[in-house]
Amino acid sequence: MEFSRNTKFHIPFVSLFTILLVVTTISNHVFAKGPCNFPAIFNFGASNADTGGYSVSMKALKSPYGETYFHKPAGRYSDGRIILDFIAQNFGLPYLSPYLDSLGSNFSTGANFGTAGSTIQPQSNYSIVGYVFSPFSLDVQYNQFLNFIPRTKFFREKGGIFATLMPQEEYFSKALYTYDIGQNDLTASFASFRPIKQIIDSIPDIVKKFTENVKNIYDLGGRSFWIHSTGPLGCHPSFLSDHSIGERDEYGCIKELNEVCKYFNLNLKEALAQLRKDLPNAAITYVDIYSAKYSLFQDPKKYGFEDPQVACCGYGGKYNFNHIVGCGDSMKVNGTEISAGSCGKASVRVMWDGIHYTEAANKVVFDKISSGAFTDPPIPLNMACLRSSDTKF
Repeated sequence: MEFSRNTKFHIPFVSLFTILLVVTTISNHVFAKGPCNFPAIFNFGASNADTGGYSVSMKALKSPYGETYFHKPAGRYSDGRIILDFIAQNFGLPYLSPYLDSLGSNFSTGANFGTAGSTIQPQSNYSIVGYVFSPFSLDVQYNQFLNFIPRTKFFREKGGIFATLMPQEEYFSKALYTYDIGQNDLTASFASFRPIKQIIDSIPDIVKKFTENVKNIYDLGGRSFWIHSTGPLGCHPSFLSDHSIGERDEYGCIKELNEVCKYFNLNLKEALAQLRKDLPNAAITYVDIYSAKYSLFQDPKKYGFEDPQVACCGYGGKYNFNHIVGCGDSMKVNGTEISAGSCGKASVRVMWDGIHYTEAANKVVFDKISSGAFTDPPIPLNMACLRSSDTKF
C-alpha cells in the first residue's frame, strides 16, 4: 500500500493546562451530582469488546487465549480480561454474556452484541489477506437488540427461571450503552490496499452510519452512551509486519495508518458533539482510546512494559506475528510443525496476538479512560450518565 507523503491531518492542539482548567472548573459541580448507578450494560462492537460472541457462533478460540485470568479460552481476544470486563467490574456488575451464546447466559444485567471482526459498514468480503470479518455488522447488532427487548418482556411475564435471567424493563433506559467499533472498517480498507484518498473520503459516511445507530438506540430508550474511538493501528504487529517500508514515527509506528485513524477519530468526536446537541436528553461521552493506547508505545517502561510492538502470542519475524499461523494455531512447514504459542510473560507485553492487547495493557488503558482524562466531555466513567444540561461544560 502506498500513502501520499503530502497527506497530512491536523488535529486541534489542546494544552495540558487547558484540560486541567476544564476539569477543575466542572469537577465540583459534577461530583455534587453523585456517581451514576447503572444496573446494566449493553455493548455493541468488535473484537476489542467481544466476550465470546464470535467464538460461540463462528470459530472458537484456542489456548493460550485466556491463560492469564480465566486459565482457558473465554471468548476474549486477549490473555485475560478486556476493557469491557473492567467497565463491568467498575459498576459491580458481572461480566457481560454474549447475546449469541445460547448456553448458560445471564442477561439480567445486560448483554454483549459485539463480535470479533464486526464493522460499522457491512462488508461484501469477509476474508481479506489474512483478516477475517464478521457478518454481524453494527446494523445486525442493532436488530438483535431491537428483537431482544420484546423477548425479555415475554420471558419476564412468563415467569420461572428464565424470567430471572432477563433485565428489568426499566434497565433499558437506565443502562450504560458502550461502543467499541470502527477499527475493522479501516482495517478492511488497509488490507484491501485501497488508495489512501479513497479511505479518507469514506470516513464521513462510516461515521454517519455510526451516529444513526446511536440515534436508533436512543429512540429505543437508551440515554447514557460511552463511545470508544479507534486505536493506533499503525502500532500493531499485524500491520507492521505487512508494511515494512511504511514511514515510521519516532516510536516505530506507521505514521500514515495512524494519521488515518486520527482523522477517523476527529470525525467521530465532532459527530458526537453534534449528536449531543441534537439529543440533549442523552449523555454521550467520547472516549479517546487512541491516545490512551498510543501512550503505551510512547513510554512502555513507565507502565512496566517491554517490546511494545512485539506480539506475546504468535510466530516468526521481528514482531512475532504471522497472518498464516495465528495465536494458538499450528501448521507444518517443510515437514516441520510450527506453533504460535504464548511468550509466557504477557504481563510485560502490550500486544497479545499482534492485533489485540494483553490484559495488563487493557487494565492500564481502562485506568486512564475511566478517570475522565481522555474523554469528551472530561468526566469519569462513574459520571457517564450526566447530560450536558447537568454539567457546566
